[in-house]
Amino acid sequence: MKMWWYKIKRTFRYWYLRILRLKSSPESIALGLALGVLVGFWPIIPFQTVVAVALAFLFRSNKIAAALGTWVSNPLNVPFLYYLFYIIGKYFWPVNAKIDFSHLAMKELINTGWDVFMAMCIGGTILGIPASILTYFIFLKLLKAYRQRKLEKKYRRAHQLS
Repeated sequence: MKMWWYKIKRTFRYWYLRILRLKSSPESIALGLALGVLVGFWPIIPFQTVVAVALAFLFRSNKIAAALGTWVSNPLNVPFLYYLFYIIGKYFWPVNAKIDFSHLAMKELINTGWDVFMAMCIGGTILGIPASILTYFIFLKLLKAYRQRKLEKKYRRAHQLS
């Protein structure tokens, strides 16, 4: 029972440390991650990474962080997220189609049409903007603190040797 939880925890820690150890400024990494999170909230699964990296290129932020940020939507939470995007988005974009989310596949989603897709894009953007803003500020603070601790550790080590 504990084994699966331990594996998930290790995976999150691994990617968290990978982000902290990227070779870029904290601002560039945080912005790249925030752009990736925003794009991760859009229902464009086959294109999320490409769009996030393109935006990172335009905004001159870290492309690897942008690609990693898109994993906010992953196979485990996509059904829940897409349903939430649809529920929120249909208040801003009228939808005539009826969708059965109990056995939804990407092919069925595409066949429902433009209205559903637009509603989901709007809902994803409404949720993605605050999520990406939070991501930016949280990771900016974490990155700066990590780099400061690393610098202090290096300074202490250098003074212990002399």
